[in-house]
Amino acid sequence: MPGATVDLLTCADGTGDGHPRCWWSWFGLFHNTSVSYFLEARKGTPRSRDRLHRRGHPATLRHVVAADTQEQAERGRAPGESAPLDRVERAQLDTVRRFGTVGSLLLTIGSLGAGAAPVFNPVFRLPVLGLFSRMTTVALAFAFTGVFMIVLAWLALGRLSRPGRARAVSVPQMGRTLAMWITPLVFTVPSFSRDVYSYLAQSEIVNLGQDPYTVGPAQALGLNNPLTLGVPTMWRETPSPYGPLFLTLGKAVSWLTGDHVVMGVAAHRLIALVGLAMIVWSLPRLARRFGVSPVSALWLGAANPLVLFHLVVGVHNEALAIGLMLVGFELALRNMPRVTPDGPFPPWQRGELLWYAIGAAVITLGAAVKIPAALALGFLGVMIARRVGGRWSHLFATAGGLFVVFAVVLSACSFGSGLGYGWVATLNTASTIKSWMAPMTALGFGAGGLGVLLGLGNHIEAAITVSRAVGGVLGPLLAAKLLLDSFRWRLRPLTGLGVGMGAVLVLGATVQPWYLLWAAVPLAAAAGNTKFRTAATIISAGLAVALAPTGQTFDGRVFVLPYAIIGAVVVTVIAVVVVRRRIPRGEWLPGRRVTATTP
Repeated sequence: MPGATVDLLTCADGTGDGHPRCWWSWFGLFHNTSVSYFLEARKGTPRSRDRLHRRGHPATLRHVVAADTQEQAERGRAPGESAPLDRVERAQLDTVRRFGTVGSLLLTIGSLGAGAAPVFNPVFRLPVLGLFSRMTTVALAFAFTGVFMIVLAWLALGRLSRPGRARAVSVPQMGRTLAMWITPLVFTVPSFSRDVYSYLAQSEIVNLGQDPYTVGPAQALGLNNPLTLGVPTMWRETPSPYGPLFLTLGKAVSWLTGDHVVMGVAAHRLIALVGLAMIVWSLPRLARRFGVSPVSALWLGAANPLVLFHLVVGVHNEALAIGLMLVGFELALRNMPRVTPDGPFPPWQRGELLWYAIGAAVITLGAAVKIPAALALGFLGVMIARRVGGRWSHLFATAGGLFVVFAVVLSACSFGSGLGYGWVATLNTASTIKSWMAPMTALGFGAGGLGVLLGLGNHIEAAITVSRAVGGVLGPLLAAKLLLDSFRWRLRPLTGLGVGMGAVLVLGATVQPWYLLWAAVPLAAAAGNTKFRTAATIISAGLAVALAPTGQTFDGRVFVLPYAIIGAVVVTVIAVVVVRRRIPRGEWLPGRRVTATTP
């Protein structure tokens, strides 16, 4: 096991009371596998019953790992797999589940008045429930309280699903927890964004036989159409930036629901839930392939508050695109044998090429929803080229084969939908937004503002254009570098995919909180590095609470925010105090930290 850090517990009898005395020693550096082991000396347990502790024979790494493997095999668990939660921890899990479910219920109630409701809000006329749409501050306090509680519940759940924990949440338990939190959110008014109303309007354009890539909702449907009224003003004149597969699904929704906004939102939320189900199905399978804890992958990639708030509540089509991308990656790897840089490289297995084609086709379907999914084909090609020998000729041959699949499937989606390739010209539509959340746009704002301060004139627009152009070059270059590193066996391809997605999107013209999921979800299944997971947790929690549920600015009523946030914080603190004795505490003992083995 050459190259990763290993903490070794050394135990020897030095007390004379029948119990071993244990101390930590720094053993060395190893690569690919990190192991740590913690042995608890229980009161009244004879030392003679412990196979590792014989008088005068301190435990060695070989003895520790062998005994641990044998013990887990006897209990029906794979080596390195955590044991089930004990009674106390199951009670803690129940508390975390209920805490998060209450948060979901509060967010659902708050969305009645603080969500991104349609212009003709049907809730306004409902008895009792309509009160929230008249009390914006109260509704917003409910929604923020729900957001804070869900984020805290997610963080607490992370303590029970940390990789290498002696006892951890199982995959079925994680799935049931996710179901409990999602169920109330299915009934929320769309929140955090109004994009779903653009989906409805653009889908209706397709349903009417018009080209959504040349006209916007205002021209095609008219300004007084109920679907146009729900679209933010800045997007009413712009054509659709979405792929032909998504608009074809939207056309079916429009055919079924007409101009009924509530039913249309419900149908699009169902599509998003199908995408989320794909993510939940593929994450643990990919995690096992790449040596990462499947429970931890589900926690970071599926139970992530950004997933709950923006894919379920916000009804973004990233759910379907990312789901298809991950499912395609998993299907493509079904029959791929495990190889090393030095070989051997076995001949093609039966059905192997077929699964590669199926996986590539499914990934292409994801790109036909949103184009960033196409980047996954590059890293899949790297894996296939490495599997057959890792030469440049293999890489070019694989790239050619995958391009054929990509071109055939994408052409079938484009021309089969009757929309053609007009969507290619509208991919940059989102760049009309100039947001400080995009680092390159923020850099342009800063440079232009500095020029104004120095008396050089107002060149903010030019500075933004230049900085965005630089980002548009740097992002693809970084992705290409990651492809090359993956091909040379320096990086896991799925890790490269996640980092590459992050580089392209973060350095792009526009960044939204849910864009992070393009990077976070693949990395959840491939990156077992503790520093990465800590950073991803902090960023996810921060972005989850940074965006108001209204999905719009508070121009003219900014005073609402402080009162709502203060009320939400007070209620959340009271809730935490109530359950403080029944939630999992942080574990500081180094011996309980084990990094999962990695291929």
